[in-house]
Amino acid sequence: MARAEQVLVLEPQHELKFRGPFTDVVTATLKLSNPTDRNVCFKVKTTAPRRYCVRPNSGVIDSGSSINVSVMLQPFDYDPNEKSKHKFMVQSMLAPYDMTDMEGVWKEAKPEELMDSKLRCAFEMPLENDKTAEHSALPKSASASLDDGEVKKIMEECKRLQMEVQRLREENKQIREDDGLRKRKVTSMAASHSSSSSAMATSAMRDEGLSTRILALCVLFFVIGVIIGKLAL
Repeated sequence: MARAEQVLVLEPQHELKFRGPFTDVVTATLKLSNPTDRNVCFKVKTTAPRRYCVRPNSGVIDSGSSINVSVMLQPFDYDPNEKSKHKFMVQSMLAPYDMTDMEGVWKEAKPEELMDSKLRCAFEMPLENDKTAEHSALPKSASASLDDGEVKKIMEECKRLQMEVQRLREENKQIREDDGLRKRKVTSMAASHSSSSSAMATSAMRDEGLSTRILALCVLFFVIGVIIGKLAL
């Protein structure tokens, strides 16, 4: 049995074009519109799933509404002599009125209920003339889109940022000066502490020496007293 005709309207209908350079991600937009009075389930599939990222790659499109699908081509080494064989397929089916599980609906769908549309992929590199035209047109369009009020706001913002930078420089300078003063104080305190410790050590050594001499004299007097006592006996 032949499959039902696609009810979704695709833009573009037959080909997704990706415009280089391809050193970064290149995105093409696929618009899916549902002109029917029923909600429609959809899936987007590709023959090269590792080369593309599709968001969203499935979902439900309400009656009379549309959705934009972003197809992101991953960076690759472009060869102008190589023709793209990549293809995309948009698969769809009318959503049941009592749908609660979309994955279950896809698993239980009958072949005659499924609709699909296929699209080719085409890679294009911009011409040198196009690049020149884009670069030359950009400053003109940018300047034309700015009125005097916006220019004044930009100048004021630049002035404010310059003052902020100057303020930060002053704060940084003050912080460095405070840090230097703090370091000098710490060094002075350390030197003072070291001197005090040396004096205390010297005093302690003197006291220790004095105590030793007193102890030696006491022992000497004791020995002399014992000797004298024995002589007296």
